[in-house]
Amino acid sequence: MAAGSSLLNVYLLAGVKTTTCAFNACKEKLEAQLKSEGIDPVIQVLFPYGDASRNLVRQVLEVRSDLSNRMKAGRIGGRKVWEQLKDSVKDESGRFLLIGHSGGGAAAYQAAKLLEENGLIRDFRVVQVGSPRTPIHPRLQAKVSYFHSVDSLGKQNDPITRIGTWGGWIRKGNSVPRWSHYKYAPGYVEGIPVIGGHADYFRHTEPFVDTESICNLDKTISRVGAWLKGWL
Repeated sequence: MAAGSSLLNVYLLAGVKTTTCAFNACKEKLEAQLKSEGIDPVIQVLFPYGDASRNLVRQVLEVRSDLSNRMKAGRIGGRKVWEQLKDSVKDESGRFLLIGHSGGGAAAYQAAKLLEENGLIRDFRVVQVGSPRTPIHPRLQAKVSYFHSVDSLGKQNDPITRIGTWGGWIRKGNSVPRWSHYKYAPGYVEGIPVIGGHADYFRHTEPFVDTESICNLDKTISRVGAWLKGWL
């Protein structure tokens, strides 16, 4: 991340069946790193679909509503985040970072799109971690990144990241239309060799530490930071 001296509003968005303490280590790590680089972060944790105490089936159905292949923003999770932020987001000149895990990544994008469309934010980035595939509007693709787990051979191994689609038909000139699996993909997509499964991107203790003593949390924060470099 690039050094600077400015306020940054950060929102960590949880997916389904997430405990209220799941983002504690991530929040502390992110705050310490940003402050060390001269950035003053205000970090909040949001639960677009409720926490682990809420009915799983209802949460999953709400996540599905945020994975629409239509380019209209504002499904259930995204709209809930929008409702939480619209009154507090007053200064459109501020900078906003939304980081969502699992279904929270879909809600993060939908909320950011709603806020942007309504003129409440202009300078923002969205990070999706282990999220289902949500179609990203071409106008916003450069502002969205996507990180997923890979195995030792570099193959995608998080089943949640196989849900949804970025696909669409493309046509160049008078050529025959062809299907592109990445037409509506985020502008940046990268695999991270995390240990464990879908729920483990932000783990920081054994057994989620590799042979080089690097934990999953450090790997995830490091890759996110590299993508954000130049913006912060």
